[in-house]
Amino acid sequence: MDPKPTGAALLLAPAARGGAAARLPPAELRQARFPAVDEHLVAPEVTRDELIRGRKVVAAPALEPHAEQQVRLDFLIAPHLQPGYIGAADLITRVAEGSDFATDLSIRKAGIDPATGRRYLEELSFEIVNEQSMHDVREKAEDLVARGVRRVFAIFVKRDGVAEWSAAEGRFVPLAPDAMIEDPSLVRPVPVRALLDGAAAEREVVRALERKGNPEIEAIKARERQAALDEGRRAGLDEGRRAGLDDGQRAVLLRQLRARFGDVPEGRREQVLAASGERLAGWAERILTATTLDELFEG
Repeated sequence: MDPKPTGAALLLAPAARGGAAARLPPAELRQARFPAVDEHLVAPEVTRDELIRGRKVVAAPALEPHAEQQVRLDFLIAPHLQPGYIGAADLITRVAEGSDFATDLSIRKAGIDPATGRRYLEELSFEIVNEQSMHDVREKAEDLVARGVRRVFAIFVKRDGVAEWSAAEGRFVPLAPDAMIEDPSLVRPVPVRALLDGAAAEREVVRALERKGNPEIEAIKARERQAALDEGRRAGLDEGRRAGLDDGQRAVLLRQLRARFGDVPEGRREQVLAASGERLAGWAERILTATTLDELFEG
């Protein structure tokens, strides 16, 4: 989704007293008592409205670049999840007293948080930025980190780049195209390039499934191993047959040499034993016309 400001007046949380309470700055957010993650101010799946620090925005339907990036992101991240973690698209979270919004993709622990009796808070969040206001994106990142989300990433569609929020610097820090996103929630590092390129994403999905021991991947590998063994056996049999034929040719040729020229010197005998099938066939033809051993072998 590409949230759009509505221009509406400030919306307050039910218990808020005045606008300032709903628009806490990040430092104060860190001191606040947070509501439950699923104690919503808006009606999920009924309205497109979201709240960022009490300000209503509309999560508008996406244009092609955002929508296509969403598919690539979901496709890439889902196979990378460690057992015990789950991913979610557009999962709305009550982030603060005046903030109730979704990110494009989030990763959290599966099950119920025993400390709250609710679902776990997400640990990683990904936001796709196309037409969205950077002011909104920054405030969402600040609120998420203040709430306890460990890492927040932004994929900038128009810039064709990825960045990670730095609370220390108060900004999104660009990631190099060849950088890797490593995290305990992922079975293997995710290359930044794969977030932006469909072919790279497909390669990484296969590698992630292989790392997880996916049954279909393992079955393909088993079939390939069996095919290689079968091919090796066939090649071995063919080689054995060829070797047997060559040995037969050597024995016949040595008998012919003894019959035509008498005793065969050891050096010439070793030549016969070491010769290829093609060379043996040539000597077998020339033995009919050669008058000496030297003429046969050197002709």
